[in-house]
Amino acid sequence: MQTSIPCSFMRGGTSRGPFFLASDLPQDPELRNRVLLAAMGSAGHGQIDGIGGGTPLTSKVAIIGPSTHPRAQIDYLFAQVAVDRPVVDTSPNCGNMLSGVAAFAIERGLVQASDPLTTVVVHNVNTSTLIEVLQETPGGRVRYDGDAAIDGVPGTAAAVRLNFLDAAGAITGELLPTGNPVDDIIGIPVSLIDMAMPVMVVAAESVGKTGFESPDELDRDSEFKHRIEALRLIAGPMMGLGDVAGRVIPKVALVARDEHGNLVTRYFTPQTAHTSLAVTGAVCLAATAAIPGTVAHDLVPVAPPGGLITIRHPKGQFTVDLEVRATNRGVDLGRASVIRTTRKLFDGAVQVPHRVWPDPVPLAAE
Repeated sequence: MQTSIPCSFMRGGTSRGPFFLASDLPQDPELRNRVLLAAMGSAGHGQIDGIGGGTPLTSKVAIIGPSTHPRAQIDYLFAQVAVDRPVVDTSPNCGNMLSGVAAFAIERGLVQASDPLTTVVVHNVNTSTLIEVLQETPGGRVRYDGDAAIDGVPGTAAAVRLNFLDAAGAITGELLPTGNPVDDIIGIPVSLIDMAMPVMVVAAESVGKTGFESPDELDRDSEFKHRIEALRLIAGPMMGLGDVAGRVIPKVALVARDEHGNLVTRYFTPQTAHTSLAVTGAVCLAATAAIPGTVAHDLVPVAPPGGLITIRHPKGQFTVDLEVRATNRGVDLGRASVIRTTRKLFDGAVQVPHRVWPDPVPLAAE
């Protein structure tokens, strides 16, 4: 016997995975995590026995429900499911999967659509932050086709605007968790920033890289990866995150500058080099460039009032629209806005072994 769990499988930005209603999953977190591991096939062998894609970018889950926040319409809990280990991490947010949240919520009846655009305020449960999502809904129906293109995804689709309303200190409570724009870890200058995502930002040249290497080249350099992980394990407690061994935060970003004065990054998730760039990582890097004294600001200084900040990654580039306000303390960061796209790939139900969760969830058709 197997247990059927309704879900939609969606691409959100440059990630993809199943979207569930919270009411269709177990309420106990430990049981819910066992169900997610079974659904994704995360018992080894590249997720061959589940619907996970075998990479960190395709082993993600979005869980949606009515909002528990007075200023939001829906709750969004993100789960990063390890590929070959029985680990489900709900500490970070994922901005790419966030791209599909409004569409899913509208189609599942949690939000009433407007014509031609629906604004959905999302409460990210992981970080207790709010994001305003603008979803195209002509005639009151979700639109997936359109002319927006994002690097890392073929073709075009309808634009989804994400406005991060209170991203500073998303996990640690502080934009600069150590109080410093730059810290020294084993002789390497790093900037420890928490803007939408805690990230350890490192100038590529300080660790013997150019910042233009391919993700495969970086992943093959085991000595370099061990060195970066050693830095990250020290950075975690410095940021107030405790022991981060086995956790996906803080992320790591190498930064450099191209010939046009744009910021260049190689982003890690954190043990694997990202093939493009995470949304929350892009927001954090834009913020890092706007904070005087950071390793990114020294490369590509961004001054008030901010504006469009271009960040180059292995698949192209990412643009963040960041509000920067001058204060007597330096700068204050306001709303950060990005454009993403999403597409529903299929609707149906994922099957998990009955021994994992013996309580059946009836399909809507039943």
